[in-house]
Amino acid sequence: MPGLGVVVNDAALARAVLLDGETFRKDGPGSSGDLWTPILGPSVLLNMEGPAHRALRGRLAELFTPGYADRLCAQVLAGPLAALAARLGRGEPVDLVDSMRTMAGAVICAVVGLESASADDHRAMFHRGEQIVAMVTLRTRTLSPAQARRAREVLAPVGDIAARAYRAGDEATVMGRMRALGIAEAEARGAAGAFFLTGTETVATLMPRLVALLHDAGQLDRVADDPARLDTAIDEAMRVSTPTPVMLRSVHADTTIGPVAVRPGDRVLVATHNCCRAYGPFDLDRLHPPELRRLWFGAGPHFCIGYPLAMAEIRAVARTVLAAAPLRIVRRRAARGVLLPTYRELVVSR
Repeated sequence: MPGLGVVVNDAALARAVLLDGETFRKDGPGSSGDLWTPILGPSVLLNMEGPAHRALRGRLAELFTPGYADRLCAQVLAGPLAALAARLGRGEPVDLVDSMRTMAGAVICAVVGLESASADDHRAMFHRGEQIVAMVTLRTRTLSPAQARRAREVLAPVGDIAARAYRAGDEATVMGRMRALGIAEAEARGAAGAFFLTGTETVATLMPRLVALLHDAGQLDRVADDPARLDTAIDEAMRVSTPTPVMLRSVHADTTIGPVAVRPGDRVLVATHNCCRAYGPFDLDRLHPPELRRLWFGAGPHFCIGYPLAMAEIRAVARTVLAAAPLRIVRRRAARGVLLPTYRELVVSR
């Protein structure tokens, strides 16, 4: 498609593209590397391939084990979740969009090494990520020099915080653990920027969508009464909302995607949203076929390294909200002109 590239709308073909990291890469023209390298530098997972990518990913994978992610979220979100539970328990109306922005900001502050108990600081951190993501549309192949300069200005304080935490070397922090793992400061700073860009808005958009989908389908009480269904509900909500609606790759060798021939330099746009939504509307009892399984987190060498942290955060908040059931939606407004489908406001109450 003119201006976009070769668009993949089929889940099986999308998974095949994502699994073939040699042919379809993130470090060529039209890939996500073109977008993020001017901001984050050349050595972050978002724009790397081959042995260097495997080596860095192997070391970073030790940071976000499910156990560590659960402990981090339990520690960072203890106060905000207690406050959320108290407000819901009193029957107060709660805007889940604002709550999730604050909590996503709190978690990413902890990841990059910012020690703060201020909800305003957490909102401000979240807003920094929004400012950068807002520069990107489906047609964006690379940021203009002015956009890249502005993005670096927005991201600079995050990198400075991460660098200070890295130098402090406290292994109770993510940045300190990076240092202990032998990751160079420049790589650690770039990784912190990548975590910041990918680990805030995608998580924050999902929770309000999850609650709204369960509410509208009449399934909220069902999941509240049977916590074993929570992960199934999260996966199905992610399939429908697709917090990563597109993924970009650059072709590095002559090949085909289904019946379409592609050649080096072509841009491939995996329309994750279309791939996932093709299976129908939200259905808590839907079985996901193998080609669809967590496609919104990617597949192959670039499967989301922050998946355990994202799931730990979503589960923690969802359990708190569902514990207050029955709930009703008091007010909702969709966000307009955004890359990630989300709500501007979603107010719930008992």
